[in-house]
Amino acid sequence: MSAPQRILFVCVHNSARSQMAEGMLRAWGGGDFEVHSGGTESSTVKPEAIAVMAELGIDISGHASKTIERYLGQTWDALIPVCEEACEACPYVPGAKRVERWSFDDPGVGITDPEERMADFRRVRDEIAAAVRDLIVRTNS
Repeated sequence: MSAPQRILFVCVHNSARSQMAEGMLRAWGGGDFEVHSGGTESSTVKPEAIAVMAELGIDISGHASKTIERYLGQTWDALIPVCEEACEACPYVPGAKRVERWSFDDPGVGITDPEERMADFRRVRDEIAAAVRDLIVRTNS
């Protein structure tokens, strides 16, 4: 049995997109992955992200927003920025064997209606889910 793939998801605040990607890969990737996430800044995990992940049966309520500094100097099979801002702001991470640039909208930005906001979080969640499933298939083939 080979060692699990080490994956680091990065976003600016580590508050929604990278947290959702981490939760999905942990839930669906089994022992094939060791997954973490971080931001160029830390914030708090958005309650809408926790709620839409719970709809999939994935609990990220115990996740905490953290910066990527704790992960610098480690070896990663893939570094995956999940937003344009992280692609631009993410420092070079030595030890990353490859970088996959995924770009998803920041869910809920500028939306004040609670139902529309949740719908936007679901849309982004589903886009991330498709990318995570594709990563699992590519890694296991």
